[in-house]
Amino acid sequence: MIIDAWIQHPTPKFVAHEMFASLRRWMGATEIPKEIPLELTISALDYAKVDKAVLCAWYGPEGPLLSNDTVAEALARYPDRFLGLASVNLYKPMEAVRELRDCVKNLGFKGLRMLPWLWSLPPNDRRYYPLYAECVELGVPFCLQVGHSGPLKPSEPGRPIPYLDEVACDFPELTIVGGHIGYPWTTEMIALATKYENVYIDTSAYKPSRYPEELIQFMKTNGREKVLFGSNYPMIQPAECLKELDSLNFDAKIKELFLYKNAKKVFSID
Repeated sequence: MIIDAWIQHPTPKFVAHEMFASLRRWMGATEIPKEIPLELTISALDYAKVDKAVLCAWYGPEGPLLSNDTVAEALARYPDRFLGLASVNLYKPMEAVRELRDCVKNLGFKGLRMLPWLWSLPPNDRRYYPLYAECVELGVPFCLQVGHSGPLKPSEPGRPIPYLDEVACDFPELTIVGGHIGYPWTTEMIALATKYENVYIDTSAYKPSRYPEELIQFMKTNGREKVLFGSNYPMIQPAECLKELDSLNFDAKIKELFLYKNAKKVFSID
């Protein structure tokens, strides 16, 4: 069983956004297709033998880049393959709380994902706090990006300490997943995952060949139950990540936790 903890199904408008120029360059994407069918994402999961993927919405100051409705439609079409993560408007806290609640209670979403770099607001900003309280009440995780921002935005909001450290301290009941491993502050993210019972890391946006050595050692020792597999598709194909996994010399138990069991626990998958 394999669960990919971070993917998005892109639209042409989403891929063409000016802030993704760096990502398109890294991917070698010279042309943007006029249509990107959902089946293309399913094919990428099938090729990688990924059983389920956590599909996220995107919301920023200019509005939804990938809407919750778009994610809900994907869940309705492929309920056995996708798990949904909502994204909401930080500038309208009550509207955001109500939308998150609706996504979880009525649409079956499994949590919330926000991108601090997209808002230029670190996660200890007061605008996030109503959402943290609602995540606790709903029993769902808060997922975010940690580390530098690949898109053309400042990276400082992604630094784990002090920003995410304060959140984890203020909300000990909140399950937090820091995606993109926290590089170049991976050691800070490992420190938080060690310090707080409910803080986790996902490896999205990095192939195993690029995992920092301190993360690999954490996964082999006291962090074996704290790290989730993620690809960040379509930036990286899940199959490209998984084919490099054997080079890390993980035993069968670590692989099982990393590829499936840790995500099953975090996202409350039956």
